[in-house]
Amino acid sequence: MNASNPVIDTLRADRALVVVRASRLEDPVALCHALAAGGIRTVELTYTTPGLTNLLADVTARAEDDIVIGAGTVLTVDQARAALAAGARFLVTPGLPAEAAEIVAAGHAAGAAVVLGALTPTEVLTATALGADAVKIFPARAVGPRYFSDLRGPFPEVALIPSGGVDDDNAAEFLRAGAIAVTAGTSVVKPADVDEARWEQITTNAARFRAALR
Repeated sequence: MNASNPVIDTLRADRALVVVRASRLEDPVALCHALAAGGIRTVELTYTTPGLTNLLADVTARAEDDIVIGAGTVLTVDQARAALAAGARFLVTPGLPAEAAEIVAAGHAAGAAVVLGALTPTEVLTATALGADAVKIFPARAVGPRYFSDLRGPFPEVALIPSGGVDDDNAAEFLRAGAIAVTAGTSVVKPADVDEARWEQITTNAARFRAALR
């Protein structure tokens, strides 16, 4: 893997990030602050939410300095560059898109971390060869924590992050199996809570998820 990146260092320290899936997001700064209050500083907003670059720019301009904001569901180098220009500090792909090499190059040129998605050992090997700072195993629910123990054998130095199906009940198992951090999703950020601006509930969810890691 590449030399240490500040985003990856934060993930190793906090052991968690949140991916936000929302049909609309009117106040991304309030959401990020609610998550940080619950102990999760790293937030992945995705291209499945309309107006992603404007949301990233808003967080970059107004959020507290300890918020680490990134862009997910990145499929093209143009999307990567737009997200980086808006302030994204990391990029995440759901798999290995055709422009994965260009996405890694764009991210690293901007000083951002790049997390490439993979599932099979061959895909993990490809992601590392392309220079990914970490590899997202997706969907993690399809393989479970024991799979991460198996991957540690041939890939002891690869920073693995499970995503998809990680919740309070199994998050600690993924960490014990060798993941550097786990990705929370709708178990922490429910779309209905976002729509209704229930920030205190999101803080409570985030704190509960962090507690489950211990």
